[in-house]
Order: sequence, then structure tokens, then C-alpha cells
Amino acid sequence: MTTAPLALMGHLRPQRGRMTAGVLLGLLGSVMGLAQPMVAKRVMDDMGRGGPAYGPVIALSVLVAVGGILAGLGHYVLDRSAESVVCAARRRLIDRLLALRVPVVERTEPGDLISRVTSDTALLRQSAPQAVSAAVTGTLITLATVVMMGLLDAVLLGVTLGVIAFIGVVVAVVAPRIGRATRHTQEAVGRMGAALERALGAFRTIKASGAERQEAEALYRAAEHARRTGVRAAAWEAVSATLSAVVVQVCFLVVLGVGGARVTSGAIGVSTLVAFLLYLFALAPRIGQLVEGVGQFQIGSAAAARIREVEKLEVEKLEVENLQAEKPDAEELEAEDERHAGEGGARRPAADPLPAHVAFRDVRFAYRPGLPRVHHRVSFTVPGGGLTAFVGPSGTGKTTVFSLIERFYDPDAGQVLLDGKDVRQWPLAELRAAIGYVEQDTPVLAGTLRENLTLGAVDATEEELRHALRLVRLDGVTDRLPHGLDTDVGHRGSRLSGGERQRVAIARALLRRPRLLLLDEATSQLDAANEAALRDTIADIAGRITVLVVAHRLSTVTTADRIVVMEAGHVRAVGTHAELLEADALYRELATTQLLNGR
Repeated sequence: MTTAPLALMGHLRPQRGRMTAGVLLGLLGSVMGLAQPMVAKRVMDDMGRGGPAYGPVIALSVLVAVGGILAGLGHYVLDRSAESVVCAARRRLIDRLLALRVPVVERTEPGDLISRVTSDTALLRQSAPQAVSAAVTGTLITLATVVMMGLLDAVLLGVTLGVIAFIGVVVAVVAPRIGRATRHTQEAVGRMGAALERALGAFRTIKASGAERQEAEALYRAAEHARRTGVRAAAWEAVSATLSAVVVQVCFLVVLGVGGARVTSGAIGVSTLVAFLLYLFALAPRIGQLVEGVGQFQIGSAAAARIREVEKLEVEKLEVENLQAEKPDAEELEAEDERHAGEGGARRPAADPLPAHVAFRDVRFAYRPGLPRVHHRVSFTVPGGGLTAFVGPSGTGKTTVFSLIERFYDPDAGQVLLDGKDVRQWPLAELRAAIGYVEQDTPVLAGTLRENLTLGAVDATEEELRHALRLVRLDGVTDRLPHGLDTDVGHRGSRLSGGERQRVAIARALLRRPRLLLLDEATSQLDAANEAALRDTIADIAGRITVLVVAHRLSTVTTADRIVVMEAGHVRAVGTHAELLEADALYRELATTQLLNGR
């Protein structure tokens, strides 16, 4: 068995009990149908002799009714198991996607990954359980029907077997082509999803550039390619189904002609021919079911193979632990807020976590093999507590410092240390629980403001939420929202301003009560008043935990306890604002421009 069918069977295995029950119910219904031609023959024989046929007619009616009920129950059980197969596959894929390493995601088209969770798993629903049922029930009932035909007349059976052999050859030739065509179709759908995700991800840019038609043409091309591959798959399925149907019809005509001749010669009776034709009528849909089942199995195998590709992608080893620090109670929070009312200050929570120590030791790093190195033997030390700013021209590797601390990437050489321990030796969940990170583009997720704030801090109390909002001066904004914290913020926070999104991201990081806070140009979109207030808040927080900032504005740098100046992937200088103004020409030039751009 090849890899694709093995992958499909792996999805079906957990549902084998329910699927077995569905197949058995369908099989019993089919057995009831198998007995019907023999009972019909008995009815005709009794009527031919002039005797009463009430008993056989009642038996025939019961067989039809019970067979239909059992077949319907079997179909329902199989459909239910199909939904369970799809749900389990989607859950596994979701777990896998969210555990992927950052470099893997950056090399993959998000739209294609989404299509594997939605479109490919849907193919499992429509193909897998019914294909198994067709394979088992269709094969057994076909064999039983052939045996019953043989009991009636061996000559007519020979004609029928010749037809079945021809159909088997057709299936063997066409089925692999159906599988390949389906895989190409799903790949085309994935590419179309990636193209659409690209367009929607830069929707305003496309509008502002007047590029709607250009993007539409690209999407048309992707849709047309998906259509062509879909038509190719449909064509092979049509070839299989049409040839099977035509051959069965030819078989019926041949059996009718040969059987009529044998009735005329007296070799068999009319009732025998009628019974044989009834079996042939019952056999035709079974053969069609087998052919369709093979095609559906190929479709499901192609979908399972694409799902399997995702399951092979490299993931992080994230240990799920309860790493949330103990929270202060609501009364303590309220008392602290009253003491700091009107000052914009941050209270000192009970049992503050110890500030983290950070150090880089001869770190060398490139984002991918073959690309230029971003870091060249970067070394610096940040003691616990205080505010450290990273400054330098664009592209010098400042944001990369944060990515390496968070272990989104691992260095090619050297060490990144947290509390004197290499971050690669930390349990990943524990490492990230100690860090609050505000990214450069401050992403806000679709959903409510509350859901965004409690991302990673699901146990946060109402008082803690209100306090975090006060720290970042968002309390006035939330009071004006129609539903307060439960107001929907739109796709990627589209209903918030850039400055509001930044403050939401900072509040979210603070709610996790980290030991190390990483701020990547976190105040770049704030007005002067909000920046000044937030700068005071950050300075207060830096008295209790370690804060690292990629600086965008000179006002942030002047208050820092230490400044790390980076240039071309190296640490050029470390010192305070006053020391660097005197000793470092690059820093002096950057400070003179009043703007410290960062990456």
C-alpha cells in the first residue's frame, strides 16, 4: 500500500468501530435485498401453478421495508463517522499549525495551509467512510449475487462475469488518474487561497494603488487553473462511470437475448430468467458503487496525502504548563489604583516576579542558509531590571535580537542566555511565559477587545483588565465604545487607530506579568501626550522588571539606563545617552536627526 492510502487509513482508524457498525447495517440491508429475487421467483411459480401467493408477497414486502430501514441506518452511521473523521483531522491540523516553527510558517503560503484545513478535510467527509462501505459491502454483495446467479444458470453467469472482468480493467486503468487529477485540483485550490489571502492582507494598499483589476486578473488565473484541474478530475470520473454504466446495459441486453433463447429451448423457465434479471438489476448499482468507491478512495487518499504533508512540517516542542503567576486580589488592586489615581503610575503587585538577566555571547545568525548574516558575533549583557534601548540604522538586526530571545529562531552559533541559561535549554512554554512581547506591527486579532487583551492571560480579572487599560491610557477609549470591552475591533483591529492598536498590544503584554518586557518600536504611532504618559509607565515598570526597547524616538532613548548601538549586525557601542553622545559618532548622528529608525 502506498503512502497516500496509508495516510487515509490513519484518519479512518479511530472510527473503525462506528464504521464497522455502519457497514454491517448496510450489509444486512443488502442481504435483505439479495433475498428478494428468490422470493419474487417463488411468487411467480405459485401464481403459475394457480396457487395463493399471499405468504411470499408478505415476505417480499417485509424484506423490502426492513432492508430499506437497515440501509438508511447504515448510511446515517457512516455519515456520522465521516463528520468525526473530518473533525479529528481538523483538530490535529489546527494543533499542528499553531505549533509550527516561525521559519516554517514564513516559508509557506498561509492560504494553502488554510485550504488544507478546510477544503482537503472536507474531501475526507465525502469520500472516506462511504468508500470503505462500498469496498466491503459492494464486494461481499457482488460475490453473493454472483453465487446466486450461478445457482440459477451457469451460462448466463458466464456472460455476467465477462462484464465484471471488463469493468475491473477499466477501474484499474482510470482510478490512479482520478487520484492524481484530484491532488492537482487541491493544489490549485491551495494556490488560489494563497492568492486571495495575499490580496485581502494588503486590501487598503491595493485600493490606494488602484490595483483591483491587476489583483483580480491574478485571482482569475488561479481560479481558471483550479477549474481546468477540476475538469480533468471530473473527466476521468465520468469516463469510469460512463463505461461502467454502458457495459452493464450491454450485459443486460446480452443476458436478455441469451436467456430468451434458453427459455425457448426449455433449458430454463421464465421465472428463472426473471429472477436472474432481478439479480442483474441488483448487481448493476453494486458494480457502480464499487467503481465510485474506488474513485472516492483515490480522492480521499489525495486529500490525506496533502494533510500528511502539513503533519510532517517541523513544530516547536511546547510543553503546556500552568505558568501564570499568582494574581493579586481585587481589593488590593482597587486600593493601589486609588493611591495612584490621577498620577498614571503603576502599582506594585504582590509578589512581583524577579527581573530577568539577558546576555548574548558571540551570536551569529542568518534567516536562511545562503542569505547574508544578520548578526556577526553579537555580544552584550543586560542585568536584571531597568530599561535598555537598542538603536541603529534600519536593517542592523535589532528586531532579530527579540526574535532570538523568544526562540522564534535559533542562532547559527553562539548563545542567547536568560538568567545565565541558554534559551534552548529552557522549556519553551516557561521561557515565553516569562516574556511579554510587543511586536513592531502590533497585531490585533479579529474579535472583541476583551479577547485581544486576555490573549495568553485568560484568567485575568476585571480589575486587572481595568488597571492595564489605565496604564496605557485606553480606559477613556473603552468607556466610549458601544459595548465596552466586548466591542468587536474588526479584522486585524481595523476599527481601532494605529496608536490604539499599539496600546492594546502593550496592555496585553503587561497582563501576563512578565519578567522581561520586549517593546519593538511600541510607541511609534502614539501622539506626544500619550507617548509621554506611556513612557512614564514603562519607566515605572522598568523599576521592577527588565525592559528592552527597540527605540524609534529620541525621547525614549534619553531615559534608558543603557543603550546598545548596533551597526551592520555588530554591537558598536554600549552606554548611556550622555556617554554615547560624547564617545560614538554614529549615535551622535542618529541623535541629531531626532529619529532612530529600527528593524
